[in-house]
Amino acid sequence: MPRVKTSVASRRRRKKILKMAKGFRGARSKLYSVAEHSVQRALAYSYRDRRIRKREFRRLWISRINAAARLNGMSYSVFMHGLTKAGIEINRKVLAELAVNDPAAFSEIAVSVKQGLSQ
Repeated sequence: MPRVKTSVASRRRRKKILKMAKGFRGARSKLYSVAEHSVQRALAYSYRDRRIRKREFRRLWISRINAAARLNGMSYSVFMHGLTKAGIEINRKVLAELAVNDPAAFSEIAVSVKQGLSQ
């Protein structure tokens, strides 16, 4: 059986891990075994948090819409129900943007929602 020399592959593997650990503090960016563990944890957190980010943004949008809806005399749930009854199809991201940057436009939407609820 021929002899296998793995020095090139193993060096490449180690360099890849150490490159990913760039910016970590202390031994986490210098020592391979410590860096490998830190990089694995970091990759796991980044995978998890890409999903959590979506939830957190939705929560933020909902709280902003709720605050703006209450300024217009409605709760969030009543406002969202009125949107569907009025046939207005605007997602939460856009509604939250309107609530923060253009309260007048949000108020107009709230008026049409109130009309949709009264029918």
